Amino acid sequence: MTVKEGPDRTFGRTMGLSWTADGRVVPSGRRRLVPLIAGSDRLMGWLATLGITAIAAFLRLWKLGDPRDLLFDEKYYAKDAWSVWHYGYVRDGVAPLDEAVKRVLEGNIEAAFRDTPSMSVHPPGGLWLIGLGEKLFGMDPFGWRVASAVAGALMVMVLIRLVRRLTGSTLLGCTAGVLLCFDGLHFVMSRLALLDIFLALFILCGVSCLVADRDYGRSRLADRVTADYRAGPKGWGPVRGIRWRPWRLAAGLMFGMALATKWTAIWPLAVFGLWVVFQDAGVRRMFGVRMYWLRAAIVDGIPAFFYLVVVALVVYFVSWTGWLMHAHEYDLHLAKTSYTPYWGDWTKQDPSGFWDSFTQALRSFYHYHLAVYGFHSHGLEGATHIYQSAPQGWPLINRPVGVDAQLGIQPGEQGCEAVAGSTCLRQIVLLGTPILWWGGAVAMLYAVYSWVARRDWRFGVAVLGFASTWLIWIPFADRPIFYYYAVAMVPFTCVACALLIGRLIGGPRASYTRRSAGAAVAGAFVVLVVANFAWFYPIYTDGLLTNSEWLDRIWFRRWI
Repeated sequence: MTVKEGPDRTFGRTMGLSWTADGRVVPSGRRRLVPLIAGSDRLMGWLATLGITAIAAFLRLWKLGDPRDLLFDEKYYAKDAWSVWHYGYVRDGVAPLDEAVKRVLEGNIEAAFRDTPSMSVHPPGGLWLIGLGEKLFGMDPFGWRVASAVAGALMVMVLIRLVRRLTGSTLLGCTAGVLLCFDGLHFVMSRLALLDIFLALFILCGVSCLVADRDYGRSRLADRVTADYRAGPKGWGPVRGIRWRPWRLAAGLMFGMALATKWTAIWPLAVFGLWVVFQDAGVRRMFGVRMYWLRAAIVDGIPAFFYLVVVALVVYFVSWTGWLMHAHEYDLHLAKTSYTPYWGDWTKQDPSGFWDSFTQALRSFYHYHLAVYGFHSHGLEGATHIYQSAPQGWPLINRPVGVDAQLGIQPGEQGCEAVAGSTCLRQIVLLGTPILWWGGAVAMLYAVYSWVARRDWRFGVAVLGFASTWLIWIPFADRPIFYYYAVAMVPFTCVACALLIGRLIGGPRASYTRRSAGAAVAGAFVVLVVANFAWFYPIYTDGLLTNSEWLDRIWFRRWI
């Protein structure tokens, strides 16, 4: 068939062959396989990326050791991390907890632990990373926080590269990186020895690897097909030469580390595992493959399962090596506690030989997981916490978390310049930058529209990442769960913001007026985010404030 020349929009809509509804030529299947980022300026892209990452690292490392205390759940994770590096497994701290904290801060580390193993309810992957910082820099506040700071800075770098790949624009990639750099929740979580910043990093890395795999796989296909390639009536489409997927393997490793930090990573892994198959099915459909869903599930889905799920499970299992090597310690201790129903008679006799020890360790490992699952499922029923919040309100910052507070600082103390009859205070609050979060909520709604109505797969990456790290918490809204879990949502919020900014500015064919207006709106939003972060900076870093200055930053009663 001969196609008419020129943008005949009626023909394009009716036949769907060579023209889009807005008059643009539909490229060939082979051309559509070429990544957006191909041929771009790599040097400037990397220089800009590293520059913004350096700013993020400086902000997170500056005075990282202050305050010199174990803040919030650092009381557990900093101690547990030291324990896994020195004993191979998590040991109980001395009771009461305040006494263990006191001994750690005094430098009397070993005296802070008992000889018995602890029933830790999270995998040890994040603890190994926190402990690495302690190993390198010492068991002090800087040592147990430095790994989190590095993870936070790396997230900025990974996000820039992800958005740059999604959009083909270094400017939009850097915009997303700046937004993440100056988000208050991400900033504070990067300066605490908690697990969620590592979870967020590895989820983001896993998604970024899968987006890179999409480009890699399509580039390989573009090298192997002609512009007019069409699969035969019984054809499966291109198969040979695309089985080796190094980026997909890297994604499996990253999701494995996320699982080894917290179990909630299983949901992003499942969601993006299905996304991979959908993407592969779309390529086969583009080449005219019949029953493309079924054939993609077989040809692409089965290898993807091994790359992602199997590799992730191997990484998860390896992260428990220390526990497995000391499984008998848990047998002896936990069989005498409230966890007795999960242990059998085999705990009453010592194993003999390697295989006996190994099989007994695996059996104990299985029952340990049952106990942990029982805790997460039913262990917190009826419990309450002053800072718990309903996840439905997280995108709008419904209930921040107070990490540290020093109240009643008198005038003249620590530089306090309060008026007579008033005092000063210091506080650290896990609070996202409001302008970014509220603007991000709008951007995410637009992302849903663009993904569903306009079928722009890039917005789908933002929506799926956001939903898979947020909606999973809603069924547990009646339990003590906290707003800072939302740190895994932040990078996908920034992706949505960057994509919306790109849409506001428009493409090369947009008018000068639109591009100027879009750039002005986008620039104003980014400047407002940075200024908003600066305004809240004192309550992110334990800064000294008078009571009135503090109230100027607590905009809602629920923030107290």
